[in-house]
Amino acid sequence: MSTTISQEQLSPALLLAQVVDATAAAAKENRAIARIGYEAVTTLVTGTTTEVTIRTGGHQFTIDEPPILAGTNLGASPVEHLLASLGSCQVITYQVWAAKLGIELESVEVAVTGDLDVHGFFGLDPEVRPGFQSIGVKVRLNGPETNERYAALTKAVDEHCPVLDVLTVGVPVRSVFSYNES
Repeated sequence: MSTTISQEQLSPALLLAQVVDATAAAAKENRAIARIGYEAVTTLVTGTTTEVTIRTGGHQFTIDEPPILAGTNLGASPVEHLLASLGSCQVITYQVWAAKLGIELESVEVAVTGDLDVHGFFGLDPEVRPGFQSIGVKVRLNGPETNERYAALTKAVDEHCPVLDVLTVGVPVRSVFSYNES
């Protein structure tokens, strides 16, 4: 008598491992399906100074600035979203690589901080970058594995986290402009 296990019966870690393995195998077999395009459309909310509506992948949310930058604080700021993007991508990459390496994780927490000097943003000092001067990442992993296994996992995450790669290696940005079009 054979027993079939449904996806609902699998632990989240085993389900993730199966999906990761299947996706990696399919991408290796057919490189064309390995490329995934993303798009975010951002629009200033009419009548506001800094409130922006974001539409991406079937989701919609608001980004805004705090009152000190003329915003109404209806959403996290763009730079807070950048920090959140790095932190959430790290958490997901830890989960994926733990599944790939057979490493058990009970919890993953990533705290990301950034130091920004508005002298750059406001053009007050040409020596100051308009973006973050530095970003700090603090990772807390818990589980039954040895510190050596978690160190190997951390190395894999640092090598494969997409948002970390964009921030540390950079990516070309191509802009196209149009003016006074409907």
